[in-house]
Order: sequence, then C-alpha cells, then structure tokens
Amino acid sequence: MEKYLLQIKNVSKSFPGVKALDDVSLNVLKGTIHSLMGENGAGKSTLMKCLFGIYSADSGEFILDGNNFRFANAKQAMDNGVSMVHQELNQVHTRSVMENIWLGRFPGKFVIDHHKMYNDTLAIFKDLDIPINPKAIIRTLSVSQRQMVEIAKAVSHNSKIIVFDEPSSSLTENEVNHLFRIIFNLRGRGCGIIYISHRMSEILSISDEVTVMRDGKVIATSPASLLTTEKIITQMVGRTLDDVFPPKDNVPGEVVLKVEGLTAQYENLKEVSFELKKGEILGVAGLVGAGRTEILENIFGLATVKSGKIIKNGVEIKNKNSRQAKKHGFALLTEERRSTGIFGVLTIRENTTIANMKKYINGFYISNKKLSSDTEWAIKTLKIKTPSQKTKIRSLSGGNQQKVILGRWLLTNPDIFLLDEPTRGIDVGAKYEIYQIMIDLAKQGKAIVMVSSELPELLGVCDRILVMSGGYMTGIVNAKKTTQEEIMTLAAKRV
Repeated sequence: MEKYLLQIKNVSKSFPGVKALDDVSLNVLKGTIHSLMGENGAGKSTLMKCLFGIYSADSGEFILDGNNFRFANAKQAMDNGVSMVHQELNQVHTRSVMENIWLGRFPGKFVIDHHKMYNDTLAIFKDLDIPINPKAIIRTLSVSQRQMVEIAKAVSHNSKIIVFDEPSSSLTENEVNHLFRIIFNLRGRGCGIIYISHRMSEILSISDEVTVMRDGKVIATSPASLLTTEKIITQMVGRTLDDVFPPKDNVPGEVVLKVEGLTAQYENLKEVSFELKKGEILGVAGLVGAGRTEILENIFGLATVKSGKIIKNGVEIKNKNSRQAKKHGFALLTEERRSTGIFGVLTIRENTTIANMKKYINGFYISNKKLSSDTEWAIKTLKIKTPSQKTKIRSLSGGNQQKVILGRWLLTNPDIFLLDEPTRGIDVGAKYEIYQIMIDLAKQGKAIVMVSSELPELLGVCDRILVMSGGYMTGIVNAKKTTQEEIMTLAAKRV
C-alpha cells in the first residue's frame, strides 16, 4: 500500500456542551486533492484547527511523513510543513501585502531587508500568476485579492500539506479557475491538498478523494469519480435534498425604493440607477471590483455618496451612517462576518439582540426575559446549532455565525434587506433554509437586494438581476428568462 503523507487517527475534541469530533480518521496521499465536506457544525474546520495547532485534540494521533506530531500553535505547524488558508481572513490591515506574507519571519538579521522581501514576494506572485503589488496596503485590496495573498503566504512556506478552508467563497468564476490552476500546480509538486468547500461542482471537478462528515463523525471516504451531487448530499444531511432552491411564490408589488444616478465619493461606483419592488428579490452580479458591494454600502451609509438620490416610498432619504439607515428601515448583512459582522467575545444572545436594544430596556433595567425569548426565536427559526444562548459566537461554525447575524436583523423588522454574499461558506442544507427565509420575507412584502458571486444562486432565488461592470450598471435582466452566458457578457462589458 502506498505510504500516506498525512494520517489523522481516531481524533476526538469536545467543547462545553458539544462533542465536535468523535473518533475521526483521515488519510491523505502525496500529490492528491482530498476534499472534506459536511454541513456547518459537522466538524470540518475543528478537525483542521486541531491539525494546525489552533486547537488541542482531546485524543488521537497525527502522523506526517511517518512521524507523530502535535503542534502547539500555528507557527509550529507552518515551520514543519503544514499551512492553512482560512475561510475568515486574519490579516494586519494597515500593513503591506509583503509584510503580511512574511510576518514573523522577515528577512535580515538586525535590520529588515525590504528589498529581498519585495523580490521574494514578487517571485511567488509571478509563479502563481497573482497580479498584486507587494507594497499595496492590505486594507486597499478586495476580499478576493486578500484571499490570494493568503494563498501565496501558504505557498511561501514550501508546505507538504496545505489546507484550503472555503477558499472560493468570495471569488468569481474566473478567480476560482485561477485558484484551481494554483492548486493543480501544487498537487503536481507533490503537495497534499485538503480542500473544504460547500460547492458540489468544485468538489467533483478537482478532487481525488472526498471525505464526508456529519455531527463530528466521518460518514464515508470515497474516490471522487464514484460520487455524484446526490450521493454527497445524502451523506452530508442524512436525507435526500430533491431541490437545491425552494419554490418561488413571492409576487413583487409596487416600487418601494428608487436609486437614481448613485455615484460614490471614493469607491468605484458611477451613475447607478434602479428600482426595487415590494416583495422582490433583486440580485446583483458582476466580477470582482465591479461595484457590487459598493452599491449596498452607499445605500446603507457606510460609504460617502458623491451624487445621486435614494428615494424610499416616494420620499428622498439620506443615510449618512448605519444608525440613520436602520431608522429608515434598512438592514445590511456584510460579506465579511468576522471583521464586520460578529462580536466574537460576546454570546449568541448578545450578538442576536445587539441591534435592537431599545426594545429590551424597561426604565433602568434590561429585560432578560425578552432577550432570551427573541434569541430563542432566532435559534429555532434559523435552526442555529449552538449548545446554548450563552455560548460565545466565535465558537460556532461560520454558517451558524451567519445565521445569528441574519437573526439579528430580522429582529429589527426592516423593510429592505441588503444582503452581501448571504450564503458564503454555508452548506447546501443551510443554504436552502436561507433561501426559504428570503422568499418568505419577500412574501411578507419585504424587499431584498442580494449580492452573490454564484450565478446559479442568483438565477434560482432572484426575480431580477442587476449586472455591474467597472463601477457601472450594464443591465438588468429577468432571472426566469436570462442565462449565465448573458449575465457574464454584461459583466465583462466595457463601459
């Protein structure tokens, strides 16, 4: 039998109130792509964090190249040939790209050799075909560009094992293809790749083997060539999922929002005009840098509007900040839940109710009964997997964190939901639940604007799709009548 590059044997890990990993075993061959799938909370990220030294496993063995190991921290892991590209980016926003890549191992004995650091970064970027300036400040980059920087950082360690945790969740189709070229290159060099994703098409197209987890246990490991989407879903959720999208039975009504000539002061957004109807789900498509997120941020008051009008129910409004936007009946679910969505040190209850605190104040007191009742409603409605309301949100899986944020905004009862990649990093079962919630909200008369990098998602959930290119709107299409080809043509259109 061929020798395994990595062996994970009988690993278990418990947190207060939940057993996250239960006797999990996994083997990875040299020069292969081994995908890891499961619903949110199945234990995928927990297992990788145990491998990477972020968590300490309660029991079990880790064997790399025939040698047993237990890394005490991430630095030990990287120094010994194990790297991880995390789903939630953890970078120093005020420093340059190259400083982030070489953080903790700057070249030079007594003085940092910036020239060498620049040239080494440039060489990695050239090898990976990443067109980013090494001297650029991280905060000036898009989420997808920052994701590429993390991939380059992992490669810079000359790793034997590289874990990719939802690396494509913020990438467009073209960037995903670029990512796959990098991964195939690494596989060709003999790296063992562990790839975590909820996108079935990706898993089936790039994997050599697939391991499916459910409730902290390994359900099955199979060659990718023997799997289908239906088989994977059945293993993941323990049941068949006949339809990826719920039936659409919302009926758009009168216009509730008009955006006229919206132009941003500093962002790439110019002369965007559209209407949003009551009970409608309006999708926003486009390549990275097209101005999709900028539309939501300018409407919500997180960015400075240079010119244009925002008219709600016939009255012009100006959202100069998020407080005013919330007062005017808007809610914004941001793309990066870790940096702009959750309060990691707070509990589920605190994160769920924090945007609606006035409701819970009675004189000089806060009603814990109301806090508890509303949090319980959100947990049940959104099927949030958590040991209790008092669990710290940072201990939840990414998908469950996303549900908490959505629950937070549902409790404010807004008229208009602005959702930026609402299903990013969420498994197929939870996605269906989010889609159903969106459709139910639309049926109640709520209006929704949804940015997504997944065209099938936009086509399956939305009524109309607004397409952006280079900061300009290049068209609005009927989701029932358009095609992916038409949308991509508009997204690539030069204005």
